[in-house]
Amino acid sequence: MIRVFNRYVPSRALVLLLGEILIFCGSFTLAVVLRSGVKSVGLISDVRTLSDIAGLTLLALICSHYMELYDLSWLNSPSQMYPRVLLLVGTLALVLAGLGSLFPQALLGREVLLTGLCILGVTWVLWRWAYGRIVFLPALRQRVYVIGNGKRAQRIVEAIRTRAELGMDLAGWAGRIDDDTRTAQSTGAVLRDLCSRHNIDRVVVALSDRRSIMPVDELLQLRLSGVQIEDGTTLLEKISGKIEVDDLRPSWLIFGEGFRLTGRYWFPRRTVSVLLALLLSLVTLPIIPLIALLIKLGSRGPVLYRQKRVGLKGVAFDCYKFRTMRPDAEADSGATWALDDDPRITKVGRFLRRTRLDEIPQIWNVLRGDMAFVGPRPERPEFVSQLSEQIPYYGLRHLARPGITGWAQINYGYGSSVEEAKEKLRYDLYYIRHISVLLDLVIVFYTIRAVIVGRGVR
Repeated sequence: MIRVFNRYVPSRALVLLLGEILIFCGSFTLAVVLRSGVKSVGLISDVRTLSDIAGLTLLALICSHYMELYDLSWLNSPSQMYPRVLLLVGTLALVLAGLGSLFPQALLGREVLLTGLCILGVTWVLWRWAYGRIVFLPALRQRVYVIGNGKRAQRIVEAIRTRAELGMDLAGWAGRIDDDTRTAQSTGAVLRDLCSRHNIDRVVVALSDRRSIMPVDELLQLRLSGVQIEDGTTLLEKISGKIEVDDLRPSWLIFGEGFRLTGRYWFPRRTVSVLLALLLSLVTLPIIPLIALLIKLGSRGPVLYRQKRVGLKGVAFDCYKFRTMRPDAEADSGATWALDDDPRITKVGRFLRRTRLDEIPQIWNVLRGDMAFVGPRPERPEFVSQLSEQIPYYGLRHLARPGITGWAQINYGYGSSVEEAKEKLRYDLYYIRHISVLLDLVIVFYTIRAVIVGRGVR
């Protein structure tokens, strides 16, 4: 795992990305050589040609991102990935045809582009095929031994078994070590045997109670021999992008890195939030009158909806949204979560929710300082009091300003139950621990894709 923009990224994902860049650049460069012949040497060294190739590469990378081709879960089902690669090549052809008609002098030329796309289609599929086999080579994978059988240990074992992109293979699973000395001794014997045969690369300790008897001497011997010893909570954070709250020890929060919430981190994030809010207001300003008209024509009631939400340090504020429900939606039931196919949502409101246009008025909350552009989604006070009683560490999400979008929104989506709220909290705690301007920009980038595909809407 490599930390990029305060986000843990598998090293094999970066290898894939670098390989894609070489494939894209190489395909169009080869097309220039084949189509230009002896003139190709001068063309390739030409600044304009290089900028065109760089632009085509960037366009291909963006299209790949929005078609989720960098989601390494395809390693488990490669047959579903190849058609998507070919579909993307066709999409690129359509996009380039449109750009070529608008800016005919800005691209390499129709023949070069057509040749480059043909080369790209072949080399891309071959690269993905080769990559899918290289990452499974034993020399490039880690053998992992897990100690513990609680929820954390079970999640770790399940992730290792089902997620090939992690580059890990399960070497063994000790189960829970309790006060039975024989259990600890047998586990220690297994560890000594693995150490002597050099058949293990990492040991993950995922015990619910650290006071349980552990094979400390064997773990120390492994550590000094070069085997990585890692806490289960830390590993789960890296591979899942969230922090497990079940059995989370306060000491892990106290002594661990992150949670940088001082003033020097607040000011740049506040500046970026205001700039993004102003940019979004300029982009959406022309469609606001149309949205207001559709809401009025769709149902009786006000255009804007104001609702109390809990913000920074637990202080309530008025959150503004375009109205998506009937005016009397909670007259009888009181505060309730929105459900799938909720009958209270109007037809216009369903469209606004699916496209996230209902959240445009929250730009005002960002400018006022009630919210940030990126942060945990603000919850209603009625739900906060309920969730704080049932979910450990729930109040920690109020250490940061709530946001229009957030880490939980791009990874999980809407929560309409206590268990779903707990899952969102796991993502929110990860965000608060690694909070930074760069991470905010990454979340905004992924939010655009989430809006396009309609993920996390209810």
